[in-house]
Amino acid sequence: MTATLAVTARLLAQLRRDPRTLALLLAVPPLLVTLLRYVLDGQPGAFDRVAAPMVGIFPFTTMFLVTSITMLRERTAGTLERLMTMPLAKLSLLAGYAIAFGLLAAAQATLTSVVAFALLDVEVAGSAAVLVAIAVANALLGMSLGLFVSAFASTEFQAVQFMPAFVFPQFLLCGLFVAREQMAPALEAVSNALPLTYAFDALQGVAREDVVRAGDIAVVVGATLAAVALAALTLRRRTP
Repeated sequence: MTATLAVTARLLAQLRRDPRTLALLLAVPPLLVTLLRYVLDGQPGAFDRVAAPMVGIFPFTTMFLVTSITMLRERTAGTLERLMTMPLAKLSLLAGYAIAFGLLAAAQATLTSVVAFALLDVEVAGSAAVLVAIAVANALLGMSLGLFVSAFASTEFQAVQFMPAFVFPQFLLCGLFVAREQMAPALEAVSNALPLTYAFDALQGVAREDVVRAGDIAVVVGATLAAVALAALTLRRRTP
């Protein structure tokens, strides 16, 4: 635990010295929700319909991007390789990264939710606190997927390319724009295999029906843990 917390503290200190990344994490999602509010101003009810799910989807997207790029920098700069020469378990190392990004994910989702519910008067059928908790889980899902896919990029440009290849299809097929049962059967089948679909359903359950869909939340948590475990498999220990 001491080594894990040391990794967490090092990464948080590194991110604190990077104001652009902090702005992307903490300021962009609330700004996007605010922009969406005024884009849909002429369509009564449209903003309330999509705002609650977006509170969870925006953090998912930004955490995926920031985590994948940050981990790629750690790999290409040799920092991760030097850490792997130490007597530190791979899962403990990733746990340190996960805790650091998890704290940022919680701050991001909470700030976005405060802007949506307190300033933009978004109304939901269920508890706003439960929706915030699901939004944090979605941000953690984006973080874990970013940890995993960073192993398959060799440059930051390649890491960014995973956004249209890996994130945008989930964004389009999760049910936000078109109900999944109205999609072509092949697309619906693909949608059923994507973790963001279950994150969206969990958000919708709280926002529209005041229902906590434990099964959907379990899938999100399971996908998060699986992505972290797969990320651990991509790490290679080097001898000093």
